[in-house]
Amino acid sequence: MAIAKFHGGPLDGQLLPLEDPEQDTFIAPYTEGQLVYKRGGELTGTGDHDGPTTAEFWFVESTEDINPDPDGRDE
Repeated sequence: MAIAKFHGGPLDGQLLPLEDPEQDTFIAPYTEGQLVYKRGGELTGTGDHDGPTTAEFWFVESTEDINPDPDGRDE
């Protein structure tokens, strides 16, 4: 198993398991829509003794508006 490390967007800084370390896109459900992240760079930790395989993913878009205020108020 590999680990996905996310940059930007709502998942910024999160580490999640990644079933296929070769995948180029990570799509996750988020409220009513989806978040789209694209892989950037090479895999790290691919050897036998250098930790888990890690892929870096960068935020591309959300299919719905990302509202940090669940009450829907704008300030």
